[in-house]
Parts: sequence; structure tokens; C-alpha cells
Amino acid sequence: ARARRYRYTLVNRIARPALERHYLSWERMPLDADAMQRAAQVLVGENDFSAFRTVHCQAPHAMRNLHAISVTRQGERVIVEVQANAFLHHMVRNIVGSLLVVGRGEQPEAWVAELLAGRDRTVAGPTAPADGLVFISPLYPAEWHLPSEVTLPAATG
Repeated sequence: ARARRYRYTLVNRIARPALERHYLSWERMPLDADAMQRAAQVLVGENDFSAFRTVHCQAPHAMRNLHAISVTRQGERVIVEVQANAFLHHMVRNIVGSLLVVGRGEQPEAWVAELLAGRDRTVAGPTAPADGLVFISPLYPAEWHLPSEVTLPAATG
């Protein structure tokens, strides 16, 4: 695989989800998904993601190439979709945790860029709960002639 895709979904309302509680995270404070989307775009590209890795991460380095990240709202749901060449331990959940701080208005959008540049996990947002995280798929090179759902576009290979 040359890339991986994850989706993090949370319900943004006062009441916790009941029926889908094992597959969705929850945030009771109103979130500005547009601000989260704008803040997230500084993460795109090849960067040192030390601010978004857990202390238990065993990767030899924190350099990763984040191909794309999007934050969208669909009714009460806020969905974060991320694609990268590889991920660090808890990287997606730590990114989401920091974006939630921005979405609640506790930090400005530029804060995410400061976190990335500072490479300090201790000042980033908390690790988001695991409940909302789903692995979508690996992505393979086009020359392998696999179904389009698991084929990496030539531009990001």
C-alpha cells in the first residue's frame, strides 16, 4: 500500500448517541466545522508530525506525507477524512483532538500551524476518543489494476 485512508465521525449535539455509540464519537459543544477545515489544511504535505504522535509511538521518525484532509458537517455529524502515505500511533485521533479545540473556538485556526511547527505533543489538543475512528482502505498504485476504490490517483503516488 502506498497510502491509507481514515474517517473520524462524531455527533455534535447535546445528547450522546445511543444506538451508534460504539462507532461515533460525541461533542456536546457547538463546533465550527468550517474553521476546523481551514485549520486542517496546514497539515497537508510532507511534515514532521511529532505534535500529533503518542509518547508510545515506536516509529523511527515522525515525517509523514498527508495527502488530504477534509472536515465536513452533515447535519449533526462532523466528519474528518484523512489520507496519508502512513500514520503515526494515534496521529489521526490527536489531529482530531486539536481540531476540536479550534472548532469549539478555544484556539484560533492558526494554532494548528503553530502546533505542527512546534513539534511538541504536550501543547497540542487531547487525544480524541477511539469510538469515531474507522479505517477506510489502503490505496495501491494504478499499475496494479485494482478496483478504483483502492487505487491511488497518479498525482499523489
